[in-house]
Amino acid sequence: MTPDALAALHAAAFTQERPWTAAEFSDLLANPLTHLETAANGFALWRGIAEEAELLTIAVHPAAQARGIGARLMAAWMRSAAENCTEAFLEVAADNAAAIHLYARYGFETAAKRTGYYRRPDTRADALIMRARLPFSVSEKSTGARLP
Repeated sequence: MTPDALAALHAAAFTQERPWTAAEFSDLLANPLTHLETAANGFALWRGIAEEAELLTIAVHPAAQARGIGARLMAAWMRSAAENCTEAFLEVAADNAAAIHLYARYGFETAAKRTGYYRRPDTRADALIMRARLPFSVSEKSTGARLP
């Protein structure tokens, strides 16, 4: 995916936050520590430093959500990260229940909170810092869905 395509998909998926620009994606992709996992209608961008992996962003086009694309992207980036990293981190808006549910299925637990981090039209949302150990295992108990 090109930086322009990433920016367009990110803008479609993130309507409450400021979407990232093509220039921002281009700068991130120029860094050899940044990795991109792609799928039809989605992508995950992550960075590995020392033994830590950080999910920078994951996006699935709204028309393709709830079809397992996010789960496949989570599995892909975490598998790649587990080759050299022992811990994974991410940040998520506390009001994004679907994302928090997905991350919990991959072993992520809340480690910290940034109060009022995300701007909303009439308020602010907290950011949850979540972490998981690598390699990972997937929990199917909440949905019964078969996961990658």
